[in-house]
Amino acid sequence: MSILKELLNAGRLIQAPGASDALTARLVEQAGFPAVYMTGFGATATTLGMPDLGLMTQTEMLDHARRMVRATALPVIADADTGYGGINNLLRTVEDYAQVGVAAIHLEDQTLPKRCGQLSGVQLVEAEAQVRTLKGAVRARAWSEMLLIARTDALGVHGVEEAVRRANLYAETGVDLVFVDGVKTIAQAEAIARQVPGRKVLSIVDGNETQKLTATDISQMGFDIVFYALSTLLAAARASASVLDALRINGNTMAVAEDLATYGDFMKMVGLHRYHDFEKEFGQA
Repeated sequence: MSILKELLNAGRLIQAPGASDALTARLVEQAGFPAVYMTGFGATATTLGMPDLGLMTQTEMLDHARRMVRATALPVIADADTGYGGINNLLRTVEDYAQVGVAAIHLEDQTLPKRCGQLSGVQLVEAEAQVRTLKGAVRARAWSEMLLIARTDALGVHGVEEAVRRANLYAETGVDLVFVDGVKTIAQAEAIARQVPGRKVLSIVDGNETQKLTATDISQMGFDIVFYALSTLLAAARASASVLDALRINGNTMAVAEDLATYGDFMKMVGLHRYHDFEKEFGQA
């Protein structure tokens, strides 16, 4: 049984902070969380410096996932967008993510080109068509322990009622969890929790009302996994901008020195000691 499935069976809320790169995935692990979420929004921002508008290819996302799995022992839950094309592209996507060791992926019901679920302009495939797609994904992953999460973006397009209908419909396909994206209010989260009885995911995006929810609140609602998709990315972006402003204005970084990791601390973050120890034991005398 996979580590992620064991965590789910334990019945405790799984907090999975978002990571936009392998370094952040290591920081999530070092902070003591049980899982990490590979955010497509963050992957696009750090790889391309562009918004999440479906610009990353399947191979780019897969490479990103491979690096993240390599960097951490935590289960990696990865964004797999719509599967990157037709049904045979979906087959390849599911198999490829499983082969690189991803613990779970989520697949969404947007049309191509997809976009971040927090944005306007999202367009959906027919629910019945997505049901067939999800059944195909279930078949494709049959040989692996990778979990499947069915995501719907119907909330921002049609409202809570349709989002709930799709989530419950998708749950019947054999996927492991369902995920209504685009939740912005506590009332929306509560409605989804009440009306979607199976295992489910909530995504907290900083700046929305749901940011006020504690892990205890989310657990008591009945969610099984919570993503904090953008928290680390937004924090890193603001911190980097502040350092650059100080450097430009003052000519040095002394004004923000206390906000910077030391060189030694950073080497601990990236695990330099492991390589030093290995070299000492097995390297040339």
